[in-house]
Amino acid sequence: MPIKNDARLGRDVKIFHPDLVNLYGCSIGDETRIGTFVEIQAGARIGARCKISSHSFVCEGVVIDDEVFIGHGVMFTNDKFPRATTQSGELQSAGDWAVAPTHVGKRASIGSNATILCGVTIGAGALVGAGSVVTRDVPAGAIVAGVPARIVAPRPARARAEAAAPAG
Repeated sequence: MPIKNDARLGRDVKIFHPDLVNLYGCSIGDETRIGTFVEIQAGARIGARCKISSHSFVCEGVVIDDEVFIGHGVMFTNDKFPRATTQSGELQSAGDWAVAPTHVGKRASIGSNATILCGVTIGAGALVGAGSVVTRDVPAGAIVAGVPARIVAPRPARARAEAAAPAG
């Protein structure tokens, strides 16, 4: 699994096992850490000082802001109505579907094995519980869990303030 020449890596990006990742056409910010068996597709953007844990998949259309934690085995999607073929039975091509963008705000945390359906925004400082399936927007500072993910608690004031604070 390669790191293609068109992957733009910021300063001091740490990829723990470069031979065991698949990065192409993506942008990864300064000081971000990438675990083993991670795929980041063309058009995905990862901010600075993030941690993308092993076995995670970040597809085209996903934008992750600075200082975000992505747990092990987190999966993002980018197609609301995935199909292998067109109505006529032909294999789909790039022109047969539209990317539904997904945004993860600054300092958000997504727990291991969460699935993030496309077209949602996870607000700054939000926390997504492990194993959750996020089907709709998550407010800044909220804690969500479950299938589908629901707000289980507002994030403590300190965490909301940290999420809003400038880096440094």
